[in-house]
Amino acid sequence: MTALQKTALVLTIIGAINWGLIGFFQWDLVAAIFGGQDAALSRIVYGVVGIAGLINIGMLFMSPKERTSDQHVRTNH
Repeated sequence: MTALQKTALVLTIIGAINWGLIGFFQWDLVAAIFGGQDAALSRIVYGVVGIAGLINIGMLFMSPKERTSDQHVRTNH
């Protein structure tokens, strides 16, 4: 897994936690931190998390060997 994929995965997890908070408690953590849903910073965070989700779609189509191949290459050198 590349650094970009790991970063995207972390952002996707953060987004999932935020959606869970919205679903269970009607509380939007991103909006609370960055000044409301319409605030520019909140919209940027929402957009970045959405892009991270798109990046992670590619992981669905990778074999387990492809996901770990970067680590094997690094350890062999």
